[in-house]
Amino acid sequence: MAAPKPEEISHQPMDQLQGFEYCIDSNPSWGEAIALGFQHYILALGTAVMIPSLLVPLMGGTNDDKVRVVQTLLFVGGINTLLQTLFGTRLPTVIGGSFAFVVPIMSIIRDSSLMRITDPHTRFLQSMRAIQGALIVSSSVQIILGYSQLWGICSRFFSPLGMVPVIALVGFGLFDRGFPVVGKCVEIGVPMLILFVAFSQYLKRFQAKKVPILERFALLLAITIIWAYAHLLTASGAYRHRPEKTQNNCRTDRANLISSAPWIKIPYPLQWGAPTFDAGHAFGMMAAVLVSLIESTAAYKAASRLASATPPPAHVLSRGIGWLGIGILLDGLFGTVTGSTVSVENVGLLGSTRVGSRRVIQISAGFMIFFSILGKFGALFASIPFTIFAAVYCILFGLVASVGLSFLQFTNMNSMRNLFITGVSLFLGLSIPQYFYEYTASAGHGPAHTGAGWFNDFLNTIFFSPPTVALIVAVFLDNTLDYKDTAVDRGMPWWARFRTFKGDSRNEEFYTLPFNLNRFFPPS
Repeated sequence: MAAPKPEEISHQPMDQLQGFEYCIDSNPSWGEAIALGFQHYILALGTAVMIPSLLVPLMGGTNDDKVRVVQTLLFVGGINTLLQTLFGTRLPTVIGGSFAFVVPIMSIIRDSSLMRITDPHTRFLQSMRAIQGALIVSSSVQIILGYSQLWGICSRFFSPLGMVPVIALVGFGLFDRGFPVVGKCVEIGVPMLILFVAFSQYLKRFQAKKVPILERFALLLAITIIWAYAHLLTASGAYRHRPEKTQNNCRTDRANLISSAPWIKIPYPLQWGAPTFDAGHAFGMMAAVLVSLIESTAAYKAASRLASATPPPAHVLSRGIGWLGIGILLDGLFGTVTGSTVSVENVGLLGSTRVGSRRVIQISAGFMIFFSILGKFGALFASIPFTIFAAVYCILFGLVASVGLSFLQFTNMNSMRNLFITGVSLFLGLSIPQYFYEYTASAGHGPAHTGAGWFNDFLNTIFFSPPTVALIVAVFLDNTLDYKDTAVDRGMPWWARFRTFKGDSRNEEFYTLPFNLNRFFPPS
């Protein structure tokens, strides 16, 4: 048998992913765009409900308080998404609440001065105000790093090889929110997982009026079917004699959101009262802001490929981080109980639908604002059991992780140096946060447990984040280990032209500011 030809066994690296129906500036019809935007809104509900459901009861808040926080988180998320898509990176990314802030927020909630408050509602308000003050102060970190272009300068030390583990662990690092949550209610989680894969992959060629309905709206269709199925199980009494934990994960009437939600409520700044400021709280929160910055940077790079765009230049990346800092400032002013970051699941949905249109994401931001004001309608959709979202995360987080691995095509993976850096950073990026998680679960506090609470929060927050650990390890090794003669192996010749706005002519199409604002803010 003849030896294979080189073109038969190799594939040329591609700057932009192929096979997308719509990229950033190409838009589907208005009807299809609205339906896709609503789909992104539904997906964003998972985190928007999960974070307040976790934190508000610990703060002493009631169901009414939880609903108001969910509404506020969605409202501010919608505003931040619009700001990011208009003036930030301009990538089709949804901005939502971040779990990276949970460690310092839990530290604030457990502060002895707050725990001494006996009235639950007063404790909730005081805790919220303390969190707001910490978010307002710490937001300055991203604002300064972004608008001063310092983060853009730092990004010049990133190579395709260094970014592989960081982007990959933005997806892989969230494995605990995937099947472990699905397993808490397998009778609705597993069918959701199977149905979503079937619609989006095996039946994706089914079309109606030349639109691949099942592929493009797999999430919406699968959630509707499984949500109705879960409601049928709930109404029929299938969980009547099951353990309380099972009922909370499976029933559709345990969120307590619809009855508590007002018909109309517009969130506004300082609605919980004047924020309070504490240096220790603010310093611990700064670690979460740094983690959010790193995770968002990785998500931006993944979104650029899943929108069939070029990698965002350093100037654009800094601009986006600056606006993300403004978003965290808004979180502090409005009182969302957490800070903002790029929603990884919504980035994955770009790839699942093969639609990377900016207009679709802006429409989803409109839904977030609209339904946060109309409380009853928003609460109806927010009552979807989180197990259903977890099943979708199994696919979408994995898809984002695979985008990170796709950057290996620009590197030489026959190099032992590259294999060492990739393997070690991936492994430590998963293993170190897992150690911190298991230690905290057993001891009740993180491995960093000194007399300085702010120092503990800073270290524990940093090392709880897989992408952050991966960035520290990968970028350090990549820039210190035989780096002088390995530029080609690291993928730097491909990467270099995307460092500056004018390095590639396609950047203007994707990242130019609207309303001719580039006249006042010329790209570097």
